[in-house]
Amino acid sequence: MSSQQLTQDDAPGGPTHVVTCFLLRRDRGYDEVLLARRSERVRTYRGAWAAISGYVEPGVAPLEQAYQEIREETGLQREDVTLLRVGAALAFRDANIAQEWVVHPFLFLALRPDVAQHDWEAHEFAWTAPDALASLHTVPQLAEALALVYPPAPQPGAGA
Repeated sequence: MSSQQLTQDDAPGGPTHVVTCFLLRRDRGYDEVLLARRSERVRTYRGAWAAISGYVEPGVAPLEQAYQEIREETGLQREDVTLLRVGAALAFRDANIAQEWVVHPFLFLALRPDVAQHDWEAHEFAWTAPDALASLHTVPQLAEALALVYPPAPQPGAGA
């Protein structure tokens, strides 16, 4: 990345941009989102429940990073998911670790939810009712990020 391409957000000491990808399944007659319990091998929030997430790499658009994280962390390919909604960026500071974050939330429909398998970043996956996040030990602001993309916008022509 050339110096002309650097933005204020890329500067040392600036906020860390991450994507948070909520995978939605609807094949059982109700909505569930995929949560991953973070492993002991990750840098932050070990043992907490999170959505599929990752750092936005320099020069990579958040949506492209989202597809990459889904592939790396679940094995699902781009054709296995459908983008439903892009949320507004959520900025916050976690005083406990002196870290500023900017979360870019996305909601995807998982077309083959049973194929998803976790990698080293997670101990386990769980398909969870969206309203259950409040009762779980999650990464900071997970419920707030979900609220920015869920429920998905109604599809044109959907029943009234």
